[in-house]
Amino acid sequence: MLIRKPEDIPSSEITPEREYLNRRSFLKLAGGVGAIAAGGALVPRLLHGALVDDQPQADTPNSWDQITSYNNYYEFGTDKADPKANAQNFRTSPWSIEVGGLCNKPGHYHYEDLFKPASRVDRVYRLRCVEAWSMVIPWNGYVLADILKRFEPQPGAKYVKFTTLYDPQQMPGQRRPVLQWPYVEGLRMDEAMHPLTLLVTGLYGKPLPNQDGAPVRLVVPWKYGFKGIKAIVKIEFVDQQPMTTWMIAAPDEYGFYANVNPHVDHPRWTQAVERRIGEFRRRPTLMFNGYADQVASLYTGMDLRKYF
Repeated sequence: MLIRKPEDIPSSEITPEREYLNRRSFLKLAGGVGAIAAGGALVPRLLHGALVDDQPQADTPNSWDQITSYNNYYEFGTDKADPKANAQNFRTSPWSIEVGGLCNKPGHYHYEDLFKPASRVDRVYRLRCVEAWSMVIPWNGYVLADILKRFEPQPGAKYVKFTTLYDPQQMPGQRRPVLQWPYVEGLRMDEAMHPLTLLVTGLYGKPLPNQDGAPVRLVVPWKYGFKGIKAIVKIEFVDQQPMTTWMIAAPDEYGFYANVNPHVDHPRWTQAVERRIGEFRRRPTLMFNGYADQVASLYTGMDLRKYF
């Protein structure tokens, strides 16, 4: 199967929602007929107690409804349906991002000044969550490196630290000590400057819905989804690795790097397979979520079992 690089896929090739749903219905029907015809000849492989497809499958984008109805966003609740239910009145305008730390151009930058439509990119990326589910999402956003360069990072900046808005009145999940608020994430500088790393402001050509991280979130496609911090209000250039939210909450389960690695299981579930939302059978998880050709060189010589 030919797997095209995300930057090679124009927005015109993103599957429309209606066509996607029609195609899924047809494939589901065809698969059922085929299974009946084959009788007992089709014996799926069993791996970690889950049915797994041996054959590679196409990366068809998930539908708008799937992407916007099944979310991890603890600021709005811990259930997958909570963000859509609780984020509808979240105010995303006006919005500004504070930039500070080891850079020559710190300050408060208005959303409209940072994100110009002319420089927007459209990328279809796989999203792999640590709970072993995944989606394929047509994001619209901006190459993070292009934004960061405008702030002129200083040579001493080794990491980029991101912080989510803290507003318990608007974010009911922050009223409970589920995590240490506000949510904090970070990247090594070379990870942040990699051309695959995005600040996302939309999906399917529409503004980013509140439950998906509006008005701006981070997307790093070769890392587990919890690295994708949402509703960003602060970016800092620092010289020390920041302590991130999930590292503080459960350091034995969540490391700083969070690179998708099928060979290192989470203490409570396997990472060798994943369930693509909308599919029945699980599929094998790809190293670096399938982006190894582009990013593996960032980690040459590192023990990815230790630096998880």
